[in-house]
Amino acid sequence: MKVLGLIVEYNPFHNGHLYHLEQSKKKCGADYTVCVMSGNFIQRGEPAIVNKWARANMALSCGADLIIELPLPYAMSSAEYFASGAVKILNDIGIVDYLCFGSEHGNVDELDFIAQILIDEPKEYKSFLKQELDRGVSYPAARETAIKKFIQFANSKKELDMQGLLSSSNNILGIEYLKALKRIGSKIIPLTIKRINNEYGTKEITGSISSATSIRNFISKNSISELKDVLQNVLPEASLNILFEEITEGRGPVFAEDFYPIIASLVRRMEAEQIKNYPYVSEGLENRIKTASESSGSYDELVESICTKRYTRTRIQRILMSILTGMTSEQVDMFNRYNGPQYARVLGFNNKGKQLLSLIKQKSLIPIVMKTADFIKSCNPLLRSMLELEAMSTDIYVLGYKNPSHRKAGQEFTQNVVIKS
Repeated sequence: MKVLGLIVEYNPFHNGHLYHLEQSKKKCGADYTVCVMSGNFIQRGEPAIVNKWARANMALSCGADLIIELPLPYAMSSAEYFASGAVKILNDIGIVDYLCFGSEHGNVDELDFIAQILIDEPKEYKSFLKQELDRGVSYPAARETAIKKFIQFANSKKELDMQGLLSSSNNILGIEYLKALKRIGSKIIPLTIKRINNEYGTKEITGSISSATSIRNFISKNSISELKDVLQNVLPEASLNILFEEITEGRGPVFAEDFYPIIASLVRRMEAEQIKNYPYVSEGLENRIKTASESSGSYDELVESICTKRYTRTRIQRILMSILTGMTSEQVDMFNRYNGPQYARVLGFNNKGKQLLSLIKQKSLIPIVMKTADFIKSCNPLLRSMLELEAMSTDIYVLGYKNPSHRKAGQEFTQNVVIKS
């Protein structure tokens, strides 16, 4: 029995995801597939376009077997912590043989070679990195040049095409997955599938395989009556039907702009010192956020008023969504200090996934959460705190629904696990 692990967001599940899922299965000959998926908020610091149960349903309808949620502190974090949280869950459930990720580079051995350098951090590499940073070069560019110089310095026979290697989003994530596997001594075998067609983050739909960013961008600019003709070319039929059901029911699409009044009111009520309590706020950034909140009238205007070359849009979005959900630096630091994700929360499964769950319950190093209510009073304070944070983030997320009847709190406790026959 071979079990494939994937780390995903499926925001929403599109043809590129289907290609990656099918190619990953073929590459390792997998019999079963487990996905660790972001919940209602995603890594870029944005709300997911539809809720986590709908996206789990999309994945199960398109070939995945078991969907486990990546807790909020990791789902909405930097590449390093996003990767470490997800890899830890895949490792700790005790049944995953392979992790296959998408990358622009497509060569797992070369990505692994770089991952080892970044883990070891030889003194020569750190010296090259400092030289580049002192020149005022951005960190990704400095790191790329430093690695290239280190490889030359070490007289390595390894010849790498470094162009864009450490500035492409999926390469960066892939390297972080490899680092995370190494750090915990995992026996999971890493593989990669080279991305095809549309580049990650491209804002325009360009073909049958288009980026999730371009799809969300298109949805945000068009009415439901105008969507289907285009989206049927870029989403699998099952995924499209689920998306339209959510939109028709008024549970989507959800965008960051929907939360602007809440975010602005929270920040305007805070003192600058209070803003410092949230992740990624440092070096006086709290003052910039406070000032921008008082002079902005929309979410995009707020973000753009804070952003600089030093403070990227993604970083600012994570800060604002942390303020929205109430996730503090103290909480994030505590979770990271005490071994990361405390549980594996199941969002959905099919018949094959049910078989996997029976095996996981025998081998898992962490509790398997089927119902939040069963664990919310756990004697493990970290587990309890992580679940409470997740429940609160869902209570906030549903305020972005178009249909007021679906905005009630407590859905973390009332929503059933998705079961596909």
